[in-house]
Amino acid sequence: MRRGLGHALRLGVAAGTVSLWRSSRWRAPAWTLLGEAAYVPDAGLGLHGDFAALGQALEQILPAGQYARWPLSVVLDDALARLWQVDLPLGAARLADIEAAAALRFQSLYGDVSGLWHSSSAWNARAPFFCAVPRALLAQLTRVAVARKLALIFITPQFARHWNRWHGALKPGAWFGQLQEHTLTLGVRHDGCLRAVRALPVPPGAGQDWLQQMLAREALLQGVSAPALLQLCGAPPAGWLAPAGPFNCQIFFTPDGDGAWSPAAQLAHSGGVA
Repeated sequence: MRRGLGHALRLGVAAGTVSLWRSSRWRAPAWTLLGEAAYVPDAGLGLHGDFAALGQALEQILPAGQYARWPLSVVLDDALARLWQVDLPLGAARLADIEAAAALRFQSLYGDVSGLWHSSSAWNARAPFFCAVPRALLAQLTRVAVARKLALIFITPQFARHWNRWHGALKPGAWFGQLQEHTLTLGVRHDGCLRAVRALPVPPGAGQDWLQQMLAREALLQGVSAPALLQLCGAPPAGWLAPAGPFNCQIFFTPDGDGAWSPAAQLAHSGGVA
């Protein structure tokens, strides 16, 4: 398929489905669905499997020779990744010190063998933030991209995608939030830095009272003040947006048609076309 000016491919990978879209920076429509496919996750192995079924689903929606030399960006469901925060060791001055601390923290949190995961960081000297993706998952994505002659631009979990896209626009004192299906992922901030990443299940019918209680609870756990503002990616219940004294919830980004899309399609649209 001939690539138009400003066109690119965006792939959303959820646990059990993949969704491929063409994005367009310059011409409408901004998004065009190219294909979706279901796959059966590795039974009994979870994130330690070989993701062979995912590879077959990718081959199905990316026919050989059709998108050669197209740029491809991939957004993963956070459930397929690990996100964690690391306090710097006292006196740490080298990158190796931070990486060693991150590996120890990863093992203590998840109990997984670090060699099965590929980790990367989006951190500054005051607040390192790490994410890790199964090497087997990366291998399948890379294998198909190479076989189809695609140019991989990025492979990132959804929270990292949203954080990288929007954290520079956060207002002073605000926390960052991502609402995907029934999970609220919080980026807890203090003194302008990311202090913790927390994923909270959202019960049916949760209103603003629930939201404020959860924010207050997380603030106590982290030893910081509860925020007066939550800036959010996603489609929250209408009640969350109503002014409530000193507290406010604002939307950063809600994709058009979010409620009608599959989870994998919602992932593909994370952060917009940019």
